[in-house]
Amino acid sequence: MIDVLKKWSGNPIPYGQSQGELKFLESLVYYYNKLGFNFIHTANIQVITGGSEAISMAFFATCETGDEVIVFEPFYTNYNSYAAVNQIKLIPVRTYGENGFHLPDKKEIEKKISKKTKAILICNPSNPTGTVYSKEEMETLVDLAKKHNLFLISDEVYREFVYDGKKHVSILDYMKKLPKQTILLNSLSKRYSLCGARLGKLVSLNNDVMAGVLRIAQGRLSSGYVDQKIAEKLTEVAPSYFKEVKKEYQKRRDILYYGLKKIKGVFLEKPEGAFYTIVRLPVKNSEDFCKWLLTDFRLNNETVMFAPAAGFYATPGLGKNEVRIAYVLNIHDLKRSIEILQRALVEY
Repeated sequence: MIDVLKKWSGNPIPYGQSQGELKFLESLVYYYNKLGFNFIHTANIQVITGGSEAISMAFFATCETGDEVIVFEPFYTNYNSYAAVNQIKLIPVRTYGENGFHLPDKKEIEKKISKKTKAILICNPSNPTGTVYSKEEMETLVDLAKKHNLFLISDEVYREFVYDGKKHVSILDYMKKLPKQTILLNSLSKRYSLCGARLGKLVSLNNDVMAGVLRIAQGRLSSGYVDQKIAEKLTEVAPSYFKEVKKEYQKRRDILYYGLKKIKGVFLEKPEGAFYTIVRLPVKNSEDFCKWLLTDFRLNNETVMFAPAAGFYATPGLGKNEVRIAYVLNIHDLKRSIEILQRALVEY
C-alpha cells in the first residue's frame, strides 16, 4: 500500500466517483465474495468516508425526524452524536457484564419497540464490550425486524477480530432472507490498520436505500480518491496477515483479562472479540478516577489513560464505576499498564 504512494504520479488529484471508484468497489466485491457472499455486487455497495459516516448515512436513509432506533447499551458513543445530527432518538436496551453483555431475551427487546421505532442497530463484535453475538442472538433480531417491519443495521467494523475459535455471524448471512430491511456498515480502519485512510462502506440489497445514500454521497462529492487507489490493492494482502493479527490480539486479550482478574475489586468477563472491554473498578466515580490518573498519579513517571464508561450508556447513572479499555498496546506496555492500574487503585 505504501508502494502505491511512492509510485504515485497522478497530478492533479481528481474528485472520485460519488459511489466509489470502480476498482475499489470491485475489490470490496472480491472480499465479500471470498467470504461466501456471492450475491454482493458493486451496485450493493456505497463507499463511505470512514465507518462513522456510514452510521450517519444509515440513520438519515432509514429515519425521519423524531423516529427511534433500538441500541444495546453500553454502545459505541458516537451513535449518540449521529443520532443527534439526524434528530432521531436512541432507545437503549440494557445488557449486563455478568453474562458478557449478551442480549436479553426477545421479550425484553420487544418491550422497547414502539410505533416510532424504525430500526435496530447492533455492533458485532461490539465496541465497547468485546461481545461476539451468537447465531441465536442474531436470529432473534432478524425475527424482530421481520415481525415489526424494521430495518436491521449491523456495524461489523471488527468482524475479523473474533477469538477462541468463535464464528462471527454477519448480517450478510440473513440479507437474502430480509433483502429490503438489512444494512451492513463496515470500515477498513481496524481490519487493515488504515484509520487515517477514512474508508468504509454501506452494503444493502435494498435499491431504494442504495439510491438514497448515493444522493447523500453526491451532495458531499466523494470519498478520498488517493485513499481508494491505495485500498484497491488490499486484495493482494495474504490471508496469513489476518491470522497473525488475530493471534496477536488474542494474546493481548489474555494478558489483559488474566492480569485484571488478579486485581482485588476489579470485575470483567473475558471479551470475545474486537479489542475493547468494559471493566468494573472498585471506585465510586470512574470519571474522577480517570482524571486523577492523568493529573495526580505517576508510577516511575508513568500513568495510564482509560475512557470512563458512563459515556457509552444512554441511561443516566449507568457505567459510573466502569471504564472501557482498548488493548491496542504491545504486550510489554500492556503488562506495565496493568501494574500501574493495580498500584493506582491502592493509592486512590
